[in-house]
Amino acid sequence: MPQRKCYVEIKVNSQSSIRIETDKVIYFDPYQIKEETHDADIIFITHDHPDHFSIEDITKVEKEDTVYVIPDCMYNLLGGENVITLNPHEKTEVEGFETVTLPSYNVRSGFHPKDKGYLGYIVTIEGRRVYVAGDCDVNEDNRKVRCDIACVPIGGKFTMDIEDAAKLINEIHPETVIPTHYGSFVGGRDAGRQFKELIGEGIKVELLLDEN
Repeated sequence: MPQRKCYVEIKVNSQSSIRIETDKVIYFDPYQIKEETHDADIIFITHDHPDHFSIEDITKVEKEDTVYVIPDCMYNLLGGENVITLNPHEKTEVEGFETVTLPSYNVRSGFHPKDKGYLGYIVTIEGRRVYVAGDCDVNEDNRKVRCDIACVPIGGKFTMDIEDAAKLINEIHPETVIPTHYGSFVGGRDAGRQFKELIGEGIKVELLLDEN
């Protein structure tokens, strides 16, 4: 039996496009992918908006045996035997990774209604619970999240803004937070640095989006 790699490498490409490499390569919402890598073992999709569900970019990273994880509300948009559809508040195993879903939604606008069934994911990778929030405001569900690494949007308008995202992170207190969803459509290029200034002691902030 081959030995597992014991590391977790996280990269943010654009918006909420996240790549995690361990013994497998995992993508969340691939978007604005520059090169064709065809290296995705698993692709998680949070919802069907075009900056999160881009067939053009999925095609660049998918390979023959890629497993796709999508909200049940998207079942008619992506078919095939390697597609797993999930609803909020489900717990399952995807290619050996414990996966828990929670609803991802707005409370102050109608961009991401709770009843749509859009998803945030908590995936356990090398013993660390990685939370990818999707597009959401601070809400009663994500305030209950317990994780080691949190990837949360900070751009405002369609999601929580810098201040609200910082309040959420200071409340749930992960070891590490990675801000996403800024620097393009919403949120200035320096939003990550502003966010970092609001985060309390004991939480590491990793700015993985290029802010130059």
